Amino acid sequence: MLATSSRISLRTATEIGGRTVLKALVARGASFPSSSYSSLVGPSPAIAGKNGKKSTKAFYPSYHLQYNQQIAFKSALPNADDPIRGGYNSSKIISGSDACDKAGISNLGINGPSTIYKNQTFEELFQHEVKNKEGKVAQAEYGETFTVDTGKFTGRSPKDKWIVKNIGSESDANMDWGNVNQPTSPEVFDELYEKAVNYFNTKDQCYVFDGFCGANPNSQRKIRFVHEMAWQQHFVTNMFIRANEESDLEGFEPDFTIINACSLVDEDWEKHGLNSEVAVVFNVEKKCAVIFGTWYGGENKKGIFSLMNYWLPLEDPPQFPMHCSSNVGKDGDSAVFFGLSGTGKTTLSADPNRALIGDDEHGWDEDGIFNFEGGCYAKTINLSEKTEPDIYRAIHKDAMLENVALKDEGGKLVPDYFDTSKTENGRVSYPIFHIDNYHEPQMAGHPNNIIFLSCDAFGVLPPIAKLTPEQAMYHFISGYTAKVAGTERGITEPAATFSACFGAAFLTHHPTRYAELLKDKLEKHNAQAWIVNSGWSGGPYGVGERMSIKTTRNCVNAIIDGTIENTTWSQDPVFGWELPASIPDVDASVLSPRNTWSDPKEYDQAERKLAAMYVKNFEKYAGKGDVDYTQYGPKL
Repeated sequence: MLATSSRISLRTATEIGGRTVLKALVARGASFPSSSYSSLVGPSPAIAGKNGKKSTKAFYPSYHLQYNQQIAFKSALPNADDPIRGGYNSSKIISGSDACDKAGISNLGINGPSTIYKNQTFEELFQHEVKNKEGKVAQAEYGETFTVDTGKFTGRSPKDKWIVKNIGSESDANMDWGNVNQPTSPEVFDELYEKAVNYFNTKDQCYVFDGFCGANPNSQRKIRFVHEMAWQQHFVTNMFIRANEESDLEGFEPDFTIINACSLVDEDWEKHGLNSEVAVVFNVEKKCAVIFGTWYGGENKKGIFSLMNYWLPLEDPPQFPMHCSSNVGKDGDSAVFFGLSGTGKTTLSADPNRALIGDDEHGWDEDGIFNFEGGCYAKTINLSEKTEPDIYRAIHKDAMLENVALKDEGGKLVPDYFDTSKTENGRVSYPIFHIDNYHEPQMAGHPNNIIFLSCDAFGVLPPIAKLTPEQAMYHFISGYTAKVAGTERGITEPAATFSACFGAAFLTHHPTRYAELLKDKLEKHNAQAWIVNSGWSGGPYGVGERMSIKTTRNCVNAIIDGTIENTTWSQDPVFGWELPASIPDVDASVLSPRNTWSDPKEYDQAERKLAAMYVKNFEKYAGKGDVDYTQYGPKL
């Protein structure tokens, strides 16, 4: 039986027996496009781990299967005997006066709880959630699903994220200090840390999760979360890489720990020089963070993502962290989708004809691309099986709904994805094995296509455009999109924004550092870059209509299968990118955005206005980095 709960790599023949592996894979509908039986059950060589250490127990190792092979498991409604779900087996209940010491949190100063629930299984977490009355159980179409309400915080609170400025430290020298990486003092952190620790010392019990971030063993980080509620532990269990069994955590020393004291607020926030009673504070040198005042699950995952954005460019050789989704075809053709929340990263990467690597956070190294996470975190607004079947069918037991409205149908609570009265940022987290076509190794070769997703609120951008390498750099640094309603506090309708590298909120180095890493990858691997607009057509927000998912997906399909190259091209006179004359299964009239407006002159004015915004935004990057890409932007 495959000893795993999630997208876990095949175990070595010496660990579980080759014939048993093959039998388990066949039973779960795995496909082996070009691998042989011997390649699956042969001996697994040691591979270089972090800091040069050799390991045969790295998570999602590449040596079992080639990077470019598609391995897909068919998901099923979970039960206790499910070999994937039940294989996650590193659960412990630690009781007694020395429970905190045995759980590894006494060194944090947490010694009060006498019962520690550590790395609980999915079923155990569900039982705790129900017993603790932490939310409600909804009857989704494909199975019961636990739901939570995170209160007034239904999105990230970016103005409340802080980084400790340890004068003279490595992070002090490398951090891009400013509005994204706001500095605070070691003294403020120490006060908040003590407050969080004291709070947990009043508790009789707590939850601890030890897991991993990064499928590549060369840069994989060990992470620990301390929570007071089971549903928060459920969230990180869904989102991060889970240990297979207890032995995988032997000698576990976390590279970073997050203490989530979300029930507390910082009453002294003004004295501390913060922006509100909410505080999400990271101390890179102390390898620890504390969370106060927000229950939103995304703060856990995005905090670690920001750290990966800090760590990976400092590797030797440097690795490229990406705010993107990715998938891979049966022939090993991988693709990467950059974009902010609400632009379609999760939707477009969950393709029934391709294997999903991940939906949000990845790295790109000398071997190819790899996922950071162990699950997906998808928006649920207007979700239906017709428009987004993979995500819709992933919502069953072990998934968790956040801030999704429920309606009563015959005495049962049923999710209502069209009711956005609570928020337009309703979410579902689920382990990646809930997706039928997920790429089990979680790593693939170098991508052939790089897609920049934008949600254009002005209705100016075409549904698809081809970029030169130089234009690709300009638009990557620009990162134009719209902040979609609900993804951040205070956003109630789309607003145009520029987010460097399509993820400025998570960048810890200067944006040009990441741009130079992308430039090297594009040149070395001859990848083609594209812009795909999942926003408005025929006019701006409030006048035009948003691109249908079908149209956007067909544009992406044409990129992936190469049929887009079988057309003629025209150049936009302002932006300079190339527009296709036709794409299979896409109305040709929408390919030129000017033709979709009732008054072409109004479009021309809107295009010049947006182009001026690009130019103005890029002024701060002029002369920075190895190359000044200003000349490859729009021409006014």
